[in-house]
Order: sequence, then structure tokens, then C-alpha cells
Amino acid sequence: MPLRCAILDDYQRVALSLADWSALTGQVDVTAFQHHFTDEDALVEALKEFDIVVIMRERTPFTASLMARLPALKLLITSGMRNASIDLAAAKARGITVCGTASNSDPAIELTWALILGLARQVVPENSAFRHNGPWQSSLGVTLAGKTLGIIGLGKIGTRVANIAQAFGMKVIAWSQNLTSERANAAGVTLASSKQALIKDSDFISVHLVLSERTAGLIGKSEFELMKPNVFVINTSRASIIDQAAMFDALSSGRIAGAGLDVFDVEPLPATHILRALPNVLATPHLGYVTDTNYQVYYSEAIEDIQAFLSGKPIRVLEKSHV
Repeated sequence: MPLRCAILDDYQRVALSLADWSALTGQVDVTAFQHHFTDEDALVEALKEFDIVVIMRERTPFTASLMARLPALKLLITSGMRNASIDLAAAKARGITVCGTASNSDPAIELTWALILGLARQVVPENSAFRHNGPWQSSLGVTLAGKTLGIIGLGKIGTRVANIAQAFGMKVIAWSQNLTSERANAAGVTLASSKQALIKDSDFISVHLVLSERTAGLIGKSEFELMKPNVFVINTSRASIIDQAAMFDALSSGRIAGAGLDVFDVEPLPATHILRALPNVLATPHLGYVTDTNYQVYYSEAIEDIQAFLSGKPIRVLEKSHV
């Protein structure tokens, strides 16, 4: 009898069409679930007979309590090679193999700039006015050339964001706990003397760090108090790097000009959440990685992971926990 594989959170209904699942015919029966399970009991009921589960990033956390209720589960596959919502220790203890896939950072870089440009030129409110016969021009755009972009985290994504900023004629400064002047100079970026200096001097601040115990809450109340009143904060990394309550207060009080956000402390974001109502927030529902090429890689490599597992030689195994 074939094993059973569940694909979770297939919001766009594309999981089965973007990869050749027929390669598993006769060995694995595949079922895709489009709706998100918010209740653990409902999720357990849906998955109790599945041997394999494929999850998309961190949409559905796989906690110790959940895995304890899924005795049939043998293989868990996540898109990407890092997933903070999987309890890897619990998986190992229960004999569940956890595998990942490759992931391309280009889409996240592109979305970062979509948010920056959308904020700078008030694209959404102007488009809304255009479509609903509102005022013909009501906002004054912000010119990027000559402005300062502060990048917190000059890794692979942060460096590419910096390169694009330079093409727009922006001054780029960067900071992180481990960033050196040599690394900053190699990227053509000025190393800020401190986090506080970057916060004070930037017209746009973009976060590009991995969430960890060190980076959680890195931008809090005191940092928002240092920001220019015309600053825009962009976060396409992880919500918890920014103190959410402090950010809500800064946005709702007009302490800062606005924010471009693609990540949230709860996803999907509740319908009544304050961020849905703030006029100075440009937000997207965690779309940073959601593109055709990334999904093709995710699901194609998920199939490879399953084939390797069935052959007794699993690949891309995740063993180290990440916060």
C-alpha cells in the first residue's frame, strides 16, 4: 500500500502543478490542503493517517505536542534549509526525519524594494484614489537619491539590497553585531559606528537578520525614539526582530512616517489586528519567498527528498535547531 503525503498551506493551489509528483506514483499518494489549520485538534484529525508531510516555511509550526499526536509521521519536509517553527529535538526523539530544500533569496530582495518604492511614492493610496475617482494627486513623494538607507544585517540579502540602493543614488550605511569595516567596505557600504548611530542617521531602515536570541527585540522603544520623524522602517526578515508593541505605538502616534512589512508575529494576521487599519503601513502577507521559481524548487526538491527517504538515504536532513 502506498504511503500518504500531505502538502499543507497550499494557499495558491499550485503545489501539484509546479512539480512532477507522478514520479512518486505507486509509492506515495499525495494530497494538498489549501486552507490553513489554526486549531491543533483539526490539524491532527486531518494528518493522523499521513506518513509524510510537506510544509511551506513556517506557516504551520510542528511542535513537540503536535508530533506526539501524529504517530504515523515518518518524514517532515520544509521549504528552505531553516525553519524555526519545527522542534527538531522532538522530531529526532520520535524518529521523524526532517528534510529541507534550496531557497532563492532574489524574491525577498525584490519585495524589499517593492515596499521601499511603494512607501516612497505612496503607490497604494494614489492607485486607490485613481480607481475610486479620488483626488488627482494627493501625496508628495520622497526622492530616494541622496537619502540614507540603513541596513541592519549585511549578509547575502542585505548586500544585494545595498547594491540596488547605490544604483538609486542612495547613501548606504550598515550595522550588525558582527559586521566589520572590511566586510562593509567590500560591499561599498559605510559601517555605522553603532546601532544607535544607524537608527538616528537613516531615512529608510531595512532589516535583514536571522531571528535568534541575540536579535529578538533588537529594535525597541528606545530605537524608535531615536528615529527621524520622516523615517520608513522595512522588515522582510522576521517580525520578532522588531518589538511589535513599540512599532505599533510609533506608527499609530505618527512618531515615524511609516513601515513596509512582510512578516508578522501571528500569521495569518487576525482580521482585527491594528496593522490592518494603520494608513502609514504598506504590508504584504509574507510574500517574500512566494514566487514561481522558488515554489518550483521547493516542490521539486521535496519530491527528491521523498525519493531519497524511500531509498533509505535521506538528503538535505535538518539536524540543528534555529530560534
